[in-house]
This record gives sequence, C-alpha cells and structure tokens, in this order.
Amino acid sequence: MKILKYGSEGPSVQLLQLALNRAGYGELALDGVFGMQTRNAVLRFQSDNGLVADGIVGPATHRALVPWYTGYAVHRIHRGDTLFLLSQQYGTSLEAINIANPNLVAENLQLGSSVTVPLPFDVVPTNISFTSALVSYCVRGIAARYPFIKVGEVGKSVMGRTLWFMSAGSGGNRVFYNASHHANEWITTPVLLKFAEQLASAYAYGGNIFGQSAAEIFARSNIYIAPCVNPDGVDLVTGELTGGEYYNNAVAIARNYPSIPFPSGWKANIRGVDLNLQYPAGWEQAKENKFAQGFVSPAPSDYVGAAPLIAPESRAMYDFTLSLSPNLILAYHTQGKVIYWKFLDYEPTNSRAIAETFSAVSGYAVEDTPYASGFAGYKDWFIQDFNRPGYTIEAGRGQNPLPISQFDEIYRDNLGILTLGALVT
Repeated sequence: MKILKYGSEGPSVQLLQLALNRAGYGELALDGVFGMQTRNAVLRFQSDNGLVADGIVGPATHRALVPWYTGYAVHRIHRGDTLFLLSQQYGTSLEAINIANPNLVAENLQLGSSVTVPLPFDVVPTNISFTSALVSYCVRGIAARYPFIKVGEVGKSVMGRTLWFMSAGSGGNRVFYNASHHANEWITTPVLLKFAEQLASAYAYGGNIFGQSAAEIFARSNIYIAPCVNPDGVDLVTGELTGGEYYNNAVAIARNYPSIPFPSGWKANIRGVDLNLQYPAGWEQAKENKFAQGFVSPAPSDYVGAAPLIAPESRAMYDFTLSLSPNLILAYHTQGKVIYWKFLDYEPTNSRAIAETFSAVSGYAVEDTPYASGFAGYKDWFIQDFNRPGYTIEAGRGQNPLPISQFDEIYRDNLGILTLGALVT
C-alpha cells in the first residue's frame, strides 16, 4: 500500500477512510481526499493502537488497519478467553466465529492458538473505487470468513499482480465467471466479489440467494470466479497508479490516440493490448477490423497485439479455462444492458434458451455481437473451442467507466444471471 498523508488523494485514501469508519473512528466522507478530518481520525487510531501518532499512514499503520480492510481479525487465545467473550469483544456473533473456524473446539481453546474473528460488516465495499489491492483484501476476507471457499491464482499481470480466482461448491456443473478484461469496466469486479460473498454467506447460514437454495447450488455446481482479469489497467483508470515506468509508458501510448480520454478511456492492459481481442477465435479478422479503425499500435483500447495470447493476462485466462473445461462461462463487461450469446454460426446446445432465461431475470436484451467487435474475444474463443454456452454480459448503461453509484442497480439486475448460471446447464 502507498504511504498516505495530509494532501494525498485517490482510491487508497477512499479505502483508508472506509477502514477508519469501520473501525469506529468517525463517519468520514469517502471522497478520497486526505484532509484534516481524515488526519485527525488517523491520529486517534494510531494513538489507540500503540503507533507513532504522526498522522502518516505508513507500513505499520496499514498493518494495524488490515482487519478493517479485509473484514476479519486474527486473535491469539489468552487465559480466560472464551468464544462468547471474543464475540462480545469484536461485536460479532458466535455463529460467525464457528463458521470461520470449523475445526475449533470451544471447550478446549489452546493458549496461543489463533482464532479467525469476522468483523461486523460486509467484506466487499460497494461505494468506493476498486484497486488491485482492494481485490486482494476482499478475496482474503471472504476466504477467511468462509473457509469452504477456495482461492488461488489464475496467473500474474504484466506488473506481477495476482489474477485471483475463487471457487465454491462441489457439484459436477462447473461454471466460470470473470470480470474486468477491460480496465474502465472495473465496476464488474465488485459485482462478482459481492456475489461470491453473498453466496458464501447464504450457504454458511442455510439460506437462499435469488430464491434458490445455496446448499443446492453448492451440491449441483462448482462455481469459479476470476473477479479482476486486468488489475494493472484497473489501477490506472481508478487513479491508484499515478507514476513510475508503467504509468509513464501508458501516458506515452495515450498521446498517440488523443481522441481517447486518459485515463478514463483506457480499456487495455498496462502495455496497451486489449485483453478481449487476444483470443484465437478469428484473431486475424479482429486485427483487420481494428487496423482499419486506426488501432495499429499499443493503444488505450482496441489494439489486438502482435499475436494472439501474448498478453500474460489473456494467456493465463486461456490456460486456466482449458484446465477447468467449464460447462458455461460468463464474461462481464459494461455497458448497454445486453447479453451477447453467439460467435459466428456457433450455437451450442441450449445456449439461446439460457440467454432468454438470463434476459427474463435481468431485463437485458439478447443480441448478436456486432461484426466490428465480434472476433477474438474470450466468449468467442470459448464458444468456438468448447461448443458450450458462453455469454458476454454488458452490464449497466452509460459512459465507461460507469460510476459506482450504479452498483446497486447493476447488482440487482445481474443477481439472477449469476445465480441461475450455475443451475441452467
């Protein structure tokens, strides 16, 4: 994390403000501006936690704030501790502690052993900008609260950031959802993370999601989620990445395409390769189409790259998908409230009927992909090589990047698609 101090701005400050609010140090506006109110809250937090009270959020203060970034604390058992006392101390429930520690024997707590304690708020925030660091915090937090959720790496980005995946369920119907191939479509990342958290919670507490039994979903399906395919690009768009070699190179790339606003118009990975034009499904046709539009070199969007699968993020998604061999995929993008379901003349069994089901629960239109953007996408390659249902979901409506204020509507519209996607094949 960055060192933050008075005058700092950006999504890291938003996350800091959120963490301080969660920790009980005020009701700070989540404006991403480190002003006097934020500084005063930091000073109080530092003083209360045995830190140097200088108002500067460096490594030690960030470490102390991690429970409020991730949504859980790790408590070392001391003499006299009981789970009831821990629940009172942290403002959580006994049931939440038991779920997070399935092998814990309440009557035999071992001195010095660790207990994961969920904190009394949702892990995934839906009111601030996302960054690669926040994605990591959310993945860690969900997995800690619900240890039946498995996590791992799809691969690494250009800048070495983890491409996370999460998986839930043990059934035979394997499905794979992904988001943020395109950097300025980052609002799709919290959509998938929030779905993962709500599905895990529903399963843990014996509940439903979108009217479906979470236990039945887990029994029938195995859901894999890659919440952020393009973390470097997301950091650029949201303002987390503001200096250094990679940022300066992106600025130089953007100068060659002055009609695209920077950084808000950036869709590509940090090297200027459009990740959703990297798959071996009519890549040569995509190259012809995009070159005709003037995208002949690394660009903020629409540059297909020198060859298919040269971008590490797309290559990782390709290899991971081959290893999974899912029965259905959902690739989340924005915007338009549209479901794209075909590639050329490929029409996998039941794919149109499933698309109509998704349309019925979301209100989104079912359409064919426009020719000019209908090649070399992840969905295109999956349909071509697997001949199984694959969908690009264009969520929300407006100009990318869509504001986080649209999150609630987007999530409400897509919860049925995400839930039934695990059940319809």
